[in-house]
Amino acid sequence: MDQTVTIRAGERYRRRMMRKTLLVTGAFFLLAMAICLDVAVGPGFFTPLEVITALVSPQSVSTKLAIIVWDVRLPVAVMAVLIGAMLGVAGAQMQTILHNPLADPFTLGVSSAASFGAALAIALGIGLWPTGGTFFIAFNAFIFALGTSLVLFMFTRMRGVTVETFVLVGIALFFTFNALLAFIQYQSSEAQLQQIIFWMMGSLARASWTKIGICLVLLGLVVPLCWARNSMMTALAMGDDRAASLGVPVQRLRLEMLASISLLAATATAFVGTIGFVGLVGPHIARMLVGEDQRYFIPVSAAAGAAILSVASTLSKAITPGVIYPIGIITALVGVPFFLSLVLSIRRETWR
Repeated sequence: MDQTVTIRAGERYRRRMMRKTLLVTGAFFLLAMAICLDVAVGPGFFTPLEVITALVSPQSVSTKLAIIVWDVRLPVAVMAVLIGAMLGVAGAQMQTILHNPLADPFTLGVSSAASFGAALAIALGIGLWPTGGTFFIAFNAFIFALGTSLVLFMFTRMRGVTVETFVLVGIALFFTFNALLAFIQYQSSEAQLQQIIFWMMGSLARASWTKIGICLVLLGLVVPLCWARNSMMTALAMGDDRAASLGVPVQRLRLEMLASISLLAATATAFVGTIGFVGLVGPHIARMLVGEDQRYFIPVSAAAGAAILSVASTLSKAITPGVIYPIGIITALVGVPFFLSLVLSIRRETWR
């Protein structure tokens, strides 16, 4: 009898793992389709077959099509996928270490710090990059975002600091940098103000293969670290006390993940500006599909975040022919209803 129960339990476990594996595979297949659609949509629409042919064999298509696909649209499409994956992974890890389903990389004030750093470079010409050039604004935004993360990192080492206090400090930094940003905007010229606002809306128009390479290197460093900690993160999702009883070094693990989250969020914000809700929505989609098991939760969160930003990139070009809207507007329009529904669902569960 006991052996029969064990066999049945093993079969159920294998079926669950097979289902999750298929979901991961399906998520990345849908992501590939979203990339092709993103490349196809634009001022001149191309069929998916033309896009795939241009990607696989650019010499077999017209020079015009090859240039549009490889030099104009593909960098934007790839950048959308990488930034979405970075925000999806960062949001998944943030929600796990803070035990807060409403947390995302911007909860800690990282995006507002990056916006303040960019505004300093745009309006006042104050930057930490030794010279101007392509990365002047991006590097300034990155340094301020990473500096804010380091402040929070040191704060976590103070005695008696709880997760709730940590979140409150992040919210305080968010409002502080927003106030400083408003101060800079108030005394900026019309041209400077327009540039600051456009940067804050988030845009993939600044995509380049150099930035894509940097994002790939960063993901190549951070994702394996997160994967190596998947069993400990799964235990941490059950609570600090339970994780500690299983031998998980909770404080060290939280600091490692905070450093990883900071790098991902700071780089994403520095390159494309403020893009909200991707780090919130992506992990929740992953959680509904595969649960909290980090072996599946991390890749599906990355795929979901990438797909959301890829679809948003497509919509930003498809809404009005000939006009490309800032992608931050699209993600906000999609994310706000989801956020409200999430808040209401959490409230209903609390009152039960």
